[in-house]
Amino acid sequence: MKATMSLIKAFLLDAEQKKPHNNALSEWLRQIKQVFSDAEDIVDDFECEALRKHVVNTHGSLRRKVRRFFSTCNPLIYRLRMAHEMKDIKERLEKVAADRNMFGLQIIDQDTRVVHVTDTTYSHVIPSNVIGREREKQKILELLLQHDDGHDKSVSVISIEGFGGLGKTTLAKLVFNDTTIDECFPLKMWVCVSGDFELRNVLIKILNSALNPSNENFKNFETEQLQNRLRNTLQRQKFLLVLDDVWNEDHARWDELKEIIDVGVEGCKILVTTRSHLTATLTRTKSSNSYLLERLSEDDSFSLFVKTAFKERKEMRYPQLLEIGKEIVNKCGGIPLAVKTLGSSLVSVVDKRKWESVRDDKIWNLPQKEKDILPALEISYNQLPSYLKPCFVCFC
Repeated sequence: MKATMSLIKAFLLDAEQKKPHNNALSEWLRQIKQVFSDAEDIVDDFECEALRKHVVNTHGSLRRKVRRFFSTCNPLIYRLRMAHEMKDIKERLEKVAADRNMFGLQIIDQDTRVVHVTDTTYSHVIPSNVIGREREKQKILELLLQHDDGHDKSVSVISIEGFGGLGKTTLAKLVFNDTTIDECFPLKMWVCVSGDFELRNVLIKILNSALNPSNENFKNFETEQLQNRLRNTLQRQKFLLVLDDVWNEDHARWDELKEIIDVGVEGCKILVTTRSHLTATLTRTKSSNSYLLERLSEDDSFSLFVKTAFKERKEMRYPQLLEIGKEIVNKCGGIPLAVKTLGSSLVSVVDKRKWESVRDDKIWNLPQKEKDILPALEISYNQLPSYLKPCFVCFC
């Protein structure tokens, strides 16, 4: 079994790469997964039986041993059953191993595809790399810089709302790094919240983002110490706090954080990016505003695609690829993440067939919702290194 499995595994990488374009090959891979799963069950069965035998032999009474001999757990019956199951697995393995010849598979020893991992966001951005968001940037700047009612000194909240992949974080970065923001807000803080809205952790992130000349380790602080230190820091000057990627929909948690942050300094602002309309709603105050981010225009989407897929302005050398690229971009529906994902998968690729395979992928034909970016991301999933695919499938 081990020898046959090793033989099959030697061809799996080539099969995975060819699978999207061959239904018969996809079915072959499905059969392999089923056989491997059944083989794992046999190994588990053996381990379980060995443990049970050890327990009975070590701690079992004579009566239990006799009862076991005349039950379905009888060693002779067990060996006969397992022999039949192993024979069946062996025959199925040999069949799928032989079927590989139908697909002309080659042995690929090493998966050269790589993946870049990002676990948090950061505030830096190169404005020239961002396409099609100048109007939105100016609107957010207006909301942040407008003077509030002088009678209300509470901190106001501006939320950028939109579904995943629209570029909310990118827009927040553009605003955060604008020179007019530097002039208006002496203290700027950027915090990536993501799924963690536990008060203590958020306070630590805010303090680490604020000016911290002594490089204190706030992880050792109690929540009371954290809130005192943060309030003392914020009372000194007008500030802008960006809370990026907020998912919290618990009003009580938001109120706890706001009570600590709101130190009564006039003109302070919080900029929130979120996918959740409920989150955007619960952060509102009297002077708050919510900005709903829209899709990129077709022209801006294509410009972003060209900038991502072609390096050093070499796109004019490949007019055929540009035409295919326009068709790919049209399928992305104005979602920057989808555009950049597919552009990145084609960077430095000049093989026309590769571009056509992305354009003509059957994934695009699946029923899509209005806000669906899964087809574009599934195509990028197919580009993942083979060792990451099972991990991704398991955790999703």
